[in-house]
Amino acid sequence: MIPRILIDMFARSTHLRQRLWALPAVAAVAIAVPLAGCGGSGSSSTTVASQPATAATTTTAAGKVSCGSSVTTSANEAASTAAGDIPDNQQFLTFKNPTGGYSIKYPEGWARSGSGTNVTFQDKSNTVTITVTSGPAPTPSSVGRQLKQQAASDPCLSPGTAQAATVGPNQAVKVTYTTRGAKSPVTGQRNKVTVDRYVYFKGGRVATVDLSNPVGVDNVDAYRMISESFRWG
Repeated sequence: MIPRILIDMFARSTHLRQRLWALPAVAAVAIAVPLAGCGGSGSSSTTVASQPATAATTTTAAGKVSCGSSVTTSANEAASTAAGDIPDNQQFLTFKNPTGGYSIKYPEGWARSGSGTNVTFQDKSNTVTITVTSGPAPTPSSVGRQLKQQAASDPCLSPGTAQAATVGPNQAVKVTYTTRGAKSPVTGQRNKVTVDRYVYFKGGRVATVDLSNPVGVDNVDAYRMISESFRWG
């Protein structure tokens, strides 16, 4: 018979070998589990998918800021625009433009720029622009379409409804719209402005007169007088 002690030694040796053989399998499972966890917890596709959404939001926000829709009028800004009111005792001069074929009154002291068929008078943030082109007689529909085309390149522009009107001795088309003016060199902001547009016609010539001032500035009476002073010839 085989001694009992040899049998016990053989059993212990066999059991030890079985445990050693099992170690690689356990190690493989232990390594595989963390690897699988790393691969599933944060894939690159999730990160990339989130980036366009952030970019789109930034672009939209930037668009709004560039148009000034999120900028509120401060007390200082309101005070500065109030200084643009044309005084009641303002003197007016008559500007005659032989090239454009018209005459119109403008406030004395305002700076004039341009010539021929495109002339602008300006003081502070107030502007009067007269542009003459060739074309058919304007109608409320045609003026409205033109303004919508202009709005396509100016996201700040909000057009009103064009209407036929009697302006002084002239029959014209009038429309009021709002937009943002040029950036202020002092505040860096673009003030919201109101523009009264008058479109006159005679003999194949179309004159567009834009009377602009910041919102909060009261130039109604002065601008009415300027629009009614327009004369062909």
